[in-house]
Amino acid sequence: MNAFWIATIGTSVIAFALKFAGHSIPQNWLDSPQLQRVNALIPISLLSALVAVQTFTSENKVMVDHRLAGVSVAVLALILKAPFPAVVVSAAFTSAAIYNWL
Repeated sequence: MNAFWIATIGTSVIAFALKFAGHSIPQNWLDSPQLQRVNALIPISLLSALVAVQTFTSENKVMVDHRLAGVSVAVLALILKAPFPAVVVSAAFTSAAIYNWL
């Protein structure tokens, strides 16, 4: 058994233990307002981290390229309260235009 299988089985055991622990938490703990506020922020922080990693890294290097311009245009469109399809199209167009220009 090599290191890959040990890591795979170990990760599976940890995932099962976390799921079991999640089902074992008493309901009154889950109903607390503080936990509800924290729970609402977790997806936002994970998505923000994903966007940052995908924007500023390529393989193992940190770099600034056309993706930063696309994300910047998307942020500007969101600030201006543009509809979501317009945000996506404007970001994609900007990123593609700069990619083809460079």
